Order: sequence, then structure tokens, then C-alpha cells
Amino acid sequence: MTLSVFDIFKVGIGPSSSHTMGPMRAAREFVLGLKRDGLLVPTTELVVRLYGSLALTGLGHGTDRAVLAGLEGAMPESVDPDSIDPTVQRIRSTHRIRLLGEHEIAFDEPMQLLFMMHERLPRHSNGMRFTALGAGGKVLREADYYSIGGGFVVRGDEAEAPETRAHVTPPYPFESGEDLLRLCRDHGVELYELMLANEYAWAKPEEVRAKLLHIWEVMQGCVARGFRQTGLLPGVLKVRRRAPRLYRILTEAGTPKPLDVMDWVNAYALAVNEENAAGGRVVTAPTNGAAGIVPAVLHFYRRFEDGANEEGVIRFLLVAAAMGMLYKKNASISGAEMGCQGEVGVACSMAAAGLVAALQGTTEQIENAAEIGMEHNLGLTCDPVAGLVQIPCIERNAMGSVKAINAARLAMRGDGSHKVSLDQVINTMRQTGIDMSTIYKETSQGGLAVNVPEC
Repeated sequence: MTLSVFDIFKVGIGPSSSHTMGPMRAAREFVLGLKRDGLLVPTTELVVRLYGSLALTGLGHGTDRAVLAGLEGAMPESVDPDSIDPTVQRIRSTHRIRLLGEHEIAFDEPMQLLFMMHERLPRHSNGMRFTALGAGGKVLREADYYSIGGGFVVRGDEAEAPETRAHVTPPYPFESGEDLLRLCRDHGVELYELMLANEYAWAKPEEVRAKLLHIWEVMQGCVARGFRQTGLLPGVLKVRRRAPRLYRILTEAGTPKPLDVMDWVNAYALAVNEENAAGGRVVTAPTNGAAGIVPAVLHFYRRFEDGANEEGVIRFLLVAAAMGMLYKKNASISGAEMGCQGEVGVACSMAAAGLVAALQGTTEQIENAAEIGMEHNLGLTCDPVAGLVQIPCIERNAMGSVKAINAARLAMRGDGSHKVSLDQVINTMRQTGIDMSTIYKETSQGGLAVNVPEC
């Protein structure tokens, strides 16, 4: 599997990379597969079945809405979040859907979208099956897709490697944290330099820089919008946005207090994840459910660290992505597989490593920070109340952001030597996820999800 920084950091929409972005991509790709010589094959009926975690928490995560928008051609990175509700309302009220905006199908029901709550497909809990029928009920195309976390989608038993990069080997391929330490030592490069060299195998330097700064720009825009928006978040829980009030308190306060920095970090994280819960524009980092941690720690770096600059932001993103790749390669970033340790835990580890890189710490200190960031998130469950990415998800990002900063500080106060390696903690996370009961892995069948009333 060949991964890029821009596989880990992807611009998309909330509330979930696995339950919203992935299904939207899968739906669009399935319909594209119905094209012959540039034209859609005449289709009379379309059936979509959602399995496992997608079926159990899909309504709360907006999976049904994402699938409908994807069938009409929407893509997570470019769709206007405000256009999705009108699109879904039109489909449901007219009982008609326009495949890729070209070919209209009429339905007796709003949409044959079935939630198979007691079944799952073999490869992953987040499974989907699309079936297109033609005249006389003839099956035109049927395909299974899996949304495997972070917006990644695979079809059937196909490999995960993006075809555009599958045949281009970067100069510094790596599979483990030990590989990264060795490569940096043997070649006399910093970790961010190694990551840049790999990215240059697929794109020009100016393109890589522009895309990294665009990721940072979108993160900043998400925080700014989160500070402006007020009111209740969508869903039965009636959760009120807190970031705008906290921002107002901090900006109107007089003499700063010692712990105001922590309040700012909380505010940044809350702003992002409230936007995510509302279906707004976010960056997967590495998922939507954990999208607030990297931006919050980056905002902390830019606002509160002396000498912080654009180059530090670039180092941060490159190194954070490297850590995300290790978890993706050797464990999983899917809450449906690993619980929230695979989302908030991974994001905490990424942000801790990124902050050390931004502060120009050593490669050994970076690896140490990443290890600390995960070690103290091991066993973290994914138990969203009412299947919504709100409780405990939003606060959990604030806690993960503060923990990431502390992990970076602990690592920077040492020389990088430590007893537990990053590879060992990633392997432990993977085994913990395998051992974790399914009810704690994004099914809303255990934990807070069954002990907190929905309304």
C-alpha cells in the first residue's frame, strides 16, 4: 500500500469520514461503473444495502443522505455542505433520483436504501452492497464496497493502493516507526525532509507545498466558522454549540490567566467538531470523528509558541501524516474496527509528533511523543449516544488535544530514549481493538450509548 500525506489529510464534510464521506464516494463510483461509452446504461431500479456499523449508526451519521447525494454525483471534497439537505428533500418528496445528475429514476418508495442491522459483509463492519436493475429486473451491476476509515473506500476484495501511485516507489519507503528512525539516521535527514522527498515522487515541490497550506487553510476556516455559528446541533440530543461562547469569553477577558491557553485549545477543538457534527467542511485528521485534534494543536502552535511560522506548520503536517500512515498500515484508523483509540487515539499521537516536529525536536523525540500520545488512549471505546458524532465525540477531541500537547512536552523534555516503542504501542492498539467487544466499536450498542437517555 502506497500512501501520501493527502490520503491521511483529506478535505471533506461531516459528520463522519467512514459513515458519510466513504459511502458518498462509493455511491458515486458505483454509478460511474454503469457508464458505457460515456453514457449511463438505462437503469430502472437501484437498491442499496448497508451492513454492520453502517446500518446500526448510519442514520445518526448521515449515511443515507451521503449515499443519495453520491448517487447524484456529489464528492466529499467539492460538494457544498448546504446543498445536501435540499437534494435529499427533493429526492424524498418527488420519489425521483438523478444518477450523476443525468439519468432520472422514479421510485414507488423514496429510495430502496435498506439497513441490514443484523448482518455484515465479510471484509469490514462498514459494508455496502449496490445493485442496479434494468428492464425486466435484469441485474446490470452489483458491487460490494467497504468504508474502512478516514474516507478510504475499497471494492470487494481489491487492494487499497491508489492506482495512480501503485507503480511509483518513493525514495524512502517505510513500514514501521523503526524504519523511520533508521532511514533518518542512515541518510542524515529530518523526518519531515524524508516525507517531502516521498511526496515529490508523485507531485512537484510547489504543488506539495500549496496542497499542505491548503489543508491548513481549510482547518483555519473550519475553526473560524465554528466560532461564528450558534444554536443547536442536528439530531435528537439537542446539543448546544459551546465553541462560540467560549471564544467570546476568551476574547473579551482582561488579563490572561495561566490556564487560558488550555481554554483556547479546547475552543479550537470544540469549534471543529461542532462543525463536523453539523455536516460542515472539515479535514479528515485522520478521521472526521477526530478531526479537531490536529487543527487545535496547530492553532496552539501558531498562537502560543515563540517563533511559530509557516514552515513549522508544514513540518507539523508532514510528520503527523507519517504517524497516521503507520497506524493505517499496521492497525486501523476505523472506529468500527478499533474503537475510538483508532480515531481520537491516533489523532492524539499524530498531533503530538507533529508539534515536536514543528518545534524542531529530534526524530527520536517525535517517535517518543507519538508513542505517549497513543499509550494513554489504549482501550478508548467508540460509543456514540444516539449514533450521533456528538457525545462523547466533541469533548473527546478537546481532551485529546490537551493530551497531545502534554505528550509533546514530555517528549521534548527528554532525549528521545524510552522503554515502549511506537511500533509496540501500535501493535498493542491493534490487538486491543481485535479483543474489544463489538458493542464498543461504533455500533451504539454499549457504553454511554446505552446508559445515556437520548432525549
